[in-house]
Amino acid sequence: MEMPVVNECAAENCAYNRDRACHALAITVGDRAGVVVRHAHCDTFTTSSNKGGDPSATGRVGACKMSDCRHNTELECRAAGITVGYRQTEVECLTYTPA
Repeated sequence: MEMPVVNECAAENCAYNRDRACHALAITVGDRAGVVVRHAHCDTFTTSSNKGGDPSATGRVGACKMSDCRHNTELECRAAGITVGYRQTEVECLTYTPA
């Protein structure tokens, strides 16, 4: 199985983001620990004064903890690609669609 690509990321303040592109080798989507309401957060999102990731790589989805998403099979994303962006103030997978 090929990991889905992050087609675009609007979280420009993320350490893995360069020019609206994700450069983390693999991101995790799903609930953050301790969060009561379920959201498709980008758990890999982090801010830093240093840029992270491989600038020559395109980010991919390594794991998805949103088992109720129609693209999710056995906690793996099966979408062709995803978009990451803001829902209000949270960085989330905008491709998430409840089954």
